[in-house]
Amino acid sequence: MKFIALENDVVLLKPLEHEDMQGLLGAASYPEIWSHMSTTIEKMADVNNFVDNALETKREKTEFPFVVVDKKSGQIIGSTRFMDIDETHKRLEIGTTWITPAFWRTAINTNCKYLLLQYCFEVLNLQRVQIKTDHENLRSQKAIERLGATKEGVLRNHMVRKDGTVRHTVMYSITQQEWPQVKNHLQQLLIDATEKLR
Repeated sequence: MKFIALENDVVLLKPLEHEDMQGLLGAASYPEIWSHMSTTIEKMADVNNFVDNALETKREKTEFPFVVVDKKSGQIIGSTRFMDIDETHKRLEIGTTWITPAFWRTAINTNCKYLLLQYCFEVLNLQRVQIKTDHENLRSQKAIERLGATKEGVLRNHMVRKDGTVRHTVMYSITQQEWPQVKNHLQQLLIDATEKLR
């Protein structure tokens, strides 16, 4: 599978590089980002580990990491990636997504997911894209459901969190057959968001 930078008028999803570390540190330095994530970024050493690990998975072709850039300011405001890439079965996961809190409850996440999903279904011709989250992360669950993804169920005792507690994982997906309807829904959300800014 070939992956490229994706962009529209609002956001740029740029392949992550070592040069992005300073921008990532600025965007990541908010503890509330990391309460439900498997990692934590507090200092430059954490960003180093984050980027090194991400680029290693890219070399192994199991993941493809992006930085999220706000087109208006040109600033890095987060990160996301394609994960669990399976060319044989034509599927992948969108995950390890985080955005700096100043852009929570804005159209940024919807724009990101629209670009990623459009590329998955219309360029890569995938059969399935999945998104998963912590069962306690209600904000993330609402955001995924708002995209139009189908909740498939809960994987019990699926992961061990960084604090040692056990997490159940809520699984969502969008299939190739559902994409036209989801695409229309996302386009309407983006139109509504633009109207609100006028």
